[in-house]
Amino acid sequence: MMRNLVPILTVVATLFVLWYGAAIALNAPWARDQAARAGQELGFGALVVQTWTQDKPKLPAPHQVAAEIWKTTGKMVLAGRGFSKRSLFYHSWITFSATALGFLLGTALGVALAIGIVYNRTMDMSVMPWVIASQTIPILAIAPMIIVVLNAVGISGLLPKAMISMYLSFFPVVVGMVKGLRSPGAMQLDQMRTWNASASQTFWRLRLPSSMPYLFTSLKVGMAASLVGAIVGELPTGAVAGLGARLLAGSYYGQTIQIWSALIMAATLAAALVGIIGLIQRVTLKRMGMA
Repeated sequence: MMRNLVPILTVVATLFVLWYGAAIALNAPWARDQAARAGQELGFGALVVQTWTQDKPKLPAPHQVAAEIWKTTGKMVLAGRGFSKRSLFYHSWITFSATALGFLLGTALGVALAIGIVYNRTMDMSVMPWVIASQTIPILAIAPMIIVVLNAVGISGLLPKAMISMYLSFFPVVVGMVKGLRSPGAMQLDQMRTWNASASQTFWRLRLPSSMPYLFTSLKVGMAASLVGAIVGELPTGAVAGLGARLLAGSYYGQTIQIWSALIMAATLAAALVGIIGLIQRVTLKRMGMA
């Protein structure tokens, strides 16, 4: 355990040192300008203090971001307002709801397309290139179009954001499941033929179990992509709730500390969701004898 812990702590400590150093470099011009207007000279110590305590810094220091996260999570929980509209827990829940729905839709679509591609030569030659080409379109370009089209037919709220999440999350599932369903070797497939197994029996008893490691790996990537899609989907809608809305509001008013706290919360949410999938993967593969 210590062998794994020491490298992680070393990388984290290095990142914090670089972060604090970058905060000094980026925020120093403003601090010097303010000191010059007041007819003062800043020593290095005073400069460091100024750059780490600005209200609207170009790059907030880690302790400023941590204080903002505590103010909008733990402090509100202690005050009995854990899910008030100013709480990051509330905004995380709004984003999570779109992420989860989009992830489920994307997974279902990805698995269905993968099965069709593996079992149908026509789909393999026609659909797979379009699946790959679909990911060459920037999501920032297509998200507003999805929102506008769905609003035009009377669909608004959660579903448009979930559709954007689905658009991003289905691709890794398709690629992973196609690879997984084709992973059984020729000898295994020949063995199923000698037992006179039907196509459905071969699928349920050989191809699908063999694809499980590939599926769970794809789900981890798909979950992270789904969260990105949900956040992006909140930007063109003018949403007032969600992590994307927090980022947008922070951008409007130059609240960089608010922006960074929302980013850290989004990263924490993504890590938690991917970790849950990893736990399910470990339990499932162990029960299947693949651990």
